[in-house]
Amino acid sequence: MSPLLSNLNLYDIANVKGVVADLGHCNTPAQVSGFTGPAELADSLKGVDLIIIPAGVPRKPGMTRDDLFNINAGIVKDLVEVAADTAPNALINVISNPVNSTVPIAAEILKQKGVYNPRKLFGVTTLDVVRANTFVAKQKNLRLIDVDVPVIGGHAGITILPLLSKARPAIEFSTQEIEELTVRIQNAGTEVVEAKAGAGSATLSMAYAGARFAESCIRALDGDPDVYECSYVQSELTELPFFASRLKLGKEGIEAFVHGDLNNLTEYEQKALEALKPELKASIQKGIEFVNRESAPLAV
Repeated sequence: MSPLLSNLNLYDIANVKGVVADLGHCNTPAQVSGFTGPAELADSLKGVDLIIIPAGVPRKPGMTRDDLFNINAGIVKDLVEVAADTAPNALINVISNPVNSTVPIAAEILKQKGVYNPRKLFGVTTLDVVRANTFVAKQKNLRLIDVDVPVIGGHAGITILPLLSKARPAIEFSTQEIEELTVRIQNAGTEVVEAKAGAGSATLSMAYAGARFAESCIRALDGDPDVYECSYVQSELTELPFFASRLKLGKEGIEAFVHGDLNNLTEYEQKALEALKPELKASIQKGIEFVNRESAPLAV
């Protein structure tokens, strides 16, 4: 729907033509093209400015995002390998779960290919922000357009940390409200998985959040000077190599980190931040080790 979009290339291993025909009837500026199967992957990426990777399998009841690792890790690896060769300067938005691991996987592949630019690789955590804004606005009876809650850390369970003390407008929460909202935001994905009872995970809200982040990237590429989003990226805000926080986006990707969000955290937030670090560190390491293992020469 973005008026800034000139071309939209869709790639999948099957069933692309029907989606292209359907989307192609929308009276928007984007010219829609379809590409099917690995043989057409490189062509789908030629000349693109933004690559969005939502590929992989969804969660089912009882599964964690980490259970998806073995399938989705390989898919992200294969896609990023071709992207590195074909569109090395494009911004990359990784949606495929577990994001805490798939972004480090993408980074390692890009490093191996000699084209890694940490300013241009993003894990899409926008759905956590969308959920936080929605839940806070409803609970406090505020207009959604006025609410902005930064969410830091990662994109799974306790690694998702909404900073309610930094919410705009400034809002008073009771201790119970903070705990209940934080847990609900952290477990919101599971809420949808269980409600769908085996028929999939969050798709519509994820598509909405993914489109919002993509639109922000497109606006930044177009020169909009006022684009801020939370995203999971290579970071020096903590001792962890990857971390989600609020960023200013620009023509070259990340323009600046919003350092102030991590200052003067409440005691609850500080404890939650320390509690999430071991799990996030392990997920990052798992992604890095996956690439190193896949790339290791076979012993003969």
